[in-house]
Amino acid sequence: MHKFLIFLLIATACVSSPKKQAQMNELAPDAWAELQEQTSASVILDVRTAEEFESGYIKGAMNLDIRGGADFLASIEKLDKSKSYFVYCRSGARSGQACQLMSQMGFSAVYNLEGGVLAWEDDLEE
Repeated sequence: MHKFLIFLLIATACVSSPKKQAQMNELAPDAWAELQEQTSASVILDVRTAEEFESGYIKGAMNLDIRGGADFLASIEKLDKSKSYFVYCRSGARSGQACQLMSQMGFSAVYNLEGGVLAWEDDLEE
């Protein structure tokens, strides 16, 4: 039991280490949109549920629900790792997880929309 607790503490420290967090590129809505427009081989990826996606999405987005478990992983594995991925969800949490996962799977250019679609909509209103 003691060894398991030590392992759990080490694993948690590794997951939340600054090095891991630095792998994710988190961008404010204006910077995210600008970089996406300037990137020739890019994909906008919405990782919300199908219902959330149907209620409104960023133009050109492809929907892959991160809550889909194995189906989500299988879909991600089929993506072209040479492209740039601009990922978002409602608030930025799920898309942040997706970006971390994609980075670990060998994707080199993944960008999380800071604040998610909520921040995107607020940015459009200004």
